[in-house]
Amino acid sequence: MPDPAPARADLMPSLGRLVRGLLILFWALPISLVVCVQTTRTNLLAGSGVLPPIIAQAVILHALFLVGSFQPHERVWMRALDRVRVLALVNLGLAPFLHWWKLMPEVPHYQITVAVMAASGLGFLAALNQALRRLAAMLPDETLRLEVRLFTNLNLGLLGLLVGLAGLLTLSLRAGWMDAWPELAGRLAIHLGSAALLALGLLPVALTMTLIWKIKETILKSVFHPRLPSGA
Repeated sequence: MPDPAPARADLMPSLGRLVRGLLILFWALPISLVVCVQTTRTNLLAGSGVLPPIIAQAVILHALFLVGSFQPHERVWMRALDRVRVLALVNLGLAPFLHWWKLMPEVPHYQITVAVMAASGLGFLAALNQALRRLAAMLPDETLRLEVRLFTNLNLGLLGLLVGLAGLLTLSLRAGWMDAWPELAGRLAIHLGSAALLALGLLPVALTMTLIWKIKETILKSVFHPRLPSGA
């Protein structure tokens, strides 16, 4: 019977990079969200110029390349991961416009670019969930695969709802549907809509972080606490 130890030893370097990439991604996702929001809404990071959002997006891209060192010959897995990398690269290229839009929000070009980055960010989360599902499918844990499938379906549904609500709020503001409302009611509706969008935006990020952590823990358990054969 062939000894599984050589195969495990061959996988160890790529598994190590995969775990490092997942760990970096786990922390980079929420930090990137906070940095991007702070860049557009407050002056907390204004002294650093365009660097904070660029660095945050670059760290995510670096983590994705570490993750991609695992099973690079699996075409379905690599195609799913390449889609995530492309969207991460788009976010990296658009990141400076967050700072410029904060300085000159009246410039239409900056408004459009920030809106494109928001859409790209949602697409990134959706593509990342699909890639995590492909990654879980390659791991020998049926329970993990079921959990990842459940969470990714829930996440994709939440992201679709988020896009719908954001589109409805934007359309109502552009079309002037709230102009006939009393001023206080209109402001309240905008604040409630923005709060709902923020909550719906945070939930998919939190669920994605949960998936990343579960996959990382499963890999570590399989490496350091492998299941012994039944006859052992």
